[in-house]
Amino acid sequence: MRLVALPGAVALLVLCAGPAAAQPSTTPVPPVVDPSGPPAVVPNVSSHAVGDAGTGLAVVRLLPNSAPTRSIIPGAEDKLPKQAGVEVGFGLASAQVNSEAYLSFERSIAQATPGGIAVQGASPQAPGALAQTAPPNSSEGRSGGINPPSTPLDTLVKVGVLNGRVQAQWHDNCTGTIADSSTELASLSALNAIPTLPSTPDLTGVFDAPNLDPAADQVVINGLKNLTGGLSTLGGVLGGQGSTSSLLSLPNTLSARSVVRLVDIPGSANKAVESTSTLQVAAVKLLAGTPFELSVNVVSQPTLTVTSTGDKATSTVRYTAPILEVVQGGKSLGKLDAANPRLDVPIGIPLQNPVDKLPIIGALLGTGQTLPAGLSKLDLGVLRLSVAGLNQKSEESTQPFKGFQLGATARLLDLQVLPTDALGLPNLPSALAQISLGEQVARAYAPTGGVVCATAATPPQAPPAPQPKGPALAYTNAAYQSVPIFWTGTAMLMIGVVLVAALPRRKRLSPYKAG
Repeated sequence: MRLVALPGAVALLVLCAGPAAAQPSTTPVPPVVDPSGPPAVVPNVSSHAVGDAGTGLAVVRLLPNSAPTRSIIPGAEDKLPKQAGVEVGFGLASAQVNSEAYLSFERSIAQATPGGIAVQGASPQAPGALAQTAPPNSSEGRSGGINPPSTPLDTLVKVGVLNGRVQAQWHDNCTGTIADSSTELASLSALNAIPTLPSTPDLTGVFDAPNLDPAADQVVINGLKNLTGGLSTLGGVLGGQGSTSSLLSLPNTLSARSVVRLVDIPGSANKAVESTSTLQVAAVKLLAGTPFELSVNVVSQPTLTVTSTGDKATSTVRYTAPILEVVQGGKSLGKLDAANPRLDVPIGIPLQNPVDKLPIIGALLGTGQTLPAGLSKLDLGVLRLSVAGLNQKSEESTQPFKGFQLGATARLLDLQVLPTDALGLPNLPSALAQISLGEQVARAYAPTGGVVCATAATPPQAPPAPQPKGPALAYTNAAYQSVPIFWTGTAMLMIGVVLVAALPRRKRLSPYKAG
């Protein structure tokens, strides 16, 4: 049995299911056709500001860290972290501000995307996305919803109604929020099966754990045969075989918001660029409706805010880390926070014949009873719950303007399905599947001293095109000397008129009068 067949089929279904969400980018600068002509668009040069915030409600990854990241820079692929073989994301909200955008209406972009798919890092644009750009400003934002249809990917993830809202603005006088985007997800169920594991319970001739002898291998093979389903359904716990349970589900609404705005700098008339990503969720269920159900209660909601003043000393990253409590069977298994970022829940099989035909997850049997002392078991996998720590990067830049840029990423919850050394299957990756809830990204870039809040100068007009001149007259003595002669004659005529008018008139005698 080849384990790569099912992941390959899933990847093919992903490619056929539809395009995926991609972060919007500004229009590339077209080549100059006529150097003497006016520019297509003159960017705003009075208020420099660049920032973006992105929040994803849920991302499911198959074979994480298995595909190399492609790069146009030679040798960079070996240094960049690897990507997942297949990624399916839902409820993506992004807000972007870029004063240097070539087209003026792309200075502010707010986008809410219902979902997206990426195969080895390639993610085309998804249909059904809400988007708004500025300028010109819109007094009203845009809102809408989408109910994704049933697809072959429902085994991986199935979502309910998604709602989104976007608003983009651009003010030359640096007032108000520039870009604002939000998404809201009513329901979610992820991983009704784990396609990277075999679906048959009989692993004869396939199972070969390196730390077990052939006799011990056969004991495990016999134990797996007694389970209700194959490893892809965790022994019959997940969907399939008459069950509708998912590895992860949401009993309540999950919402995300991304905002980029300009804020005051104390003691300065200029502004700072502030990018904020926020999440709102009450609880997450694992293996809901089964005897092994776990509840992950969100005690503290996460908020990520990155502020750039243009100077390293005063730029900040503020992160309110989430606090999660994991409960199974009414008993707390522990809390996840910055001090305790990881909790493992083992998945095993009893080495005696199980009565309930189900595995052992955590400290519970398939009957819902606590694991009795003395019952020997073998852990074949682990459900790893973790809160992703804050990662941040900063850099002083000179392009497209001199300033300071700052960025940070975080996650609300990571759920990974990991194999143990006892799971003797060939060609298994280090992680079989991963579900991430609440992915947060925020970046800000401001010029040195802050954003100058001045009304944009009138765009320079292109110089008028030179008018064609008429034919030049040939230079001749008669032509050019006739001009002073004309004015001299006119002056003498006027003098003569004045003299005639000034002299007294004589009275003439009639020749017919006698003397």
